[in-house]
Amino acid sequence: MTSTGWRPVHSEVGKRFWAEGRAEGRAEGERNTVLMVLKARGLRPTEREQQMIADCTDLDQLQKWAEAAVTATTTSEVFE
Repeated sequence: MTSTGWRPVHSEVGKRFWAEGRAEGRAEGERNTVLMVLKARGLRPTEREQQMIADCTDLDQLQKWAEAAVTATTTSEVFE
């Protein structure tokens, strides 16, 4: 017997963990986007700024930083 690997989540606990995992994955993707845009533009975040990015779980804030990184001339402009 083979498994398809994915099965729908029906329990409330399962749904909660699935949602938390999805949110964590989205935040990780946004953190990577901020860092990727900064790197592509030749901007190097300070250790403090890198830690701010790593610690952030707020998707709205991460998206604002990613958008700001597109036009910023310094990393400090991103985090104003």
